[in-house]
Amino acid sequence: MKKLLKVALVAAGMLFAGNFAQAQSKIGHINFQQLIDLMPETKTVKTQLEAYQKQFIDQLTTMNNEYQTKGQAYTSKRASMTDAQKTAAENELQDIAKRLQDYQQSSQQQVEAKQRELGKPLIDKARGAVEAAAKEKGYGYVLDTTNDYLVVSPAADDLLPAVKTKLGLK
Repeated sequence: MKKLLKVALVAAGMLFAGNFAQAQSKIGHINFQQLIDLMPETKTVKTQLEAYQKQFIDQLTTMNNEYQTKGQAYTSKRASMTDAQKTAAENELQDIAKRLQDYQQSSQQQVEAKQRELGKPLIDKARGAVEAAAKEKGYGYVLDTTNDYLVVSPAADDLLPAVKTKLGLK
């Protein structure tokens, strides 16, 4: 009888603990990218990034024009060139193509780094607002639905309206 009572108490304790844990795991969701897009600072960041990116685009355009011009000149004069001249012209074209490719990769990396640098304060602000809204509303988990990776999920509340209010967005 004592053993049965102990088992019943343990089972009741586990049931109570399970219900308590379940009550603590309130789940919400938010489209984080949509939130970022709604923030007025996003426009400023995009403008700064476009201006930064334009510098590289202008330089790439200049380099590409040089490559095209020298390539056309080589093609039109190739028949009258000596073997040494052909080799020199081909080497020059290969060098320009390599510099163009290297510059393109380097500029892409620099633009991505600048994007992270400019976007970090914005993301931190949005994340802070999400955390504050989640804490205020009692959510244990907030899922980002930006890429719609959730195929099936339990019922959850959209926190976007609460976070927009926190940030003073319409």
